[in-house]
Amino acid sequence: MANFIDKLSSGLTDRLRTRVGKQFARFVLVAVVSLAVSESALFVFTELLHLTGGISGVSAAALGALASYLMSRWAWERKGRPNVLRETIPFWIVSAGAWVVLGLATKLGLYVARTVGVTHGIKHFVIVGGIYFLANCLTFVSRFVIFHYVLFADRGRKAEPVEAESLSPIAAMVPGPDDNDRQ
Repeated sequence: MANFIDKLSSGLTDRLRTRVGKQFARFVLVAVVSLAVSESALFVFTELLHLTGGISGVSAAALGALASYLMSRWAWERKGRPNVLRETIPFWIVSAGAWVVLGLATKLGLYVARTVGVTHGIKHFVIVGGIYFLANCLTFVSRFVIFHYVLFADRGRKAEPVEAESLSPIAAMVPGPDDNDRQ
């Protein structure tokens, strides 16, 4: 990963090296795995089992959330037993909110596919899965904010000092024309 980071602009690499940047990069990996699991499940539920949109979307999102839960503790470097009241239950409440959005997105995808006359096949799933994917992208941002700043926030850890450049001018001792005459 160091070689990849070295190829990015310095501003972006500085942000990726912060604690938030590292956790965001890890959460992106968690989200990609979760998305792959849920999109695969959505394909099975809509194209092979022909379940309704709501059931398909919520079930696929639940399977994706399970993968996300198993990996999210790694993303936020949590060790040991999870605190049920502070981590586990809130995680599943946030996930349930995403399930509602993704279930509705699946229903919308099925409606759009039916409206344009595509009832089965790969084109059908491109429409349904595409709308599901867009909804997943929208919920991704809100889930990261909730997980990072609320659910997995480090309440006991001291804030790391921020290294920044000073924008105030520095006075320089430069000899002027009159200073040369005094010597």
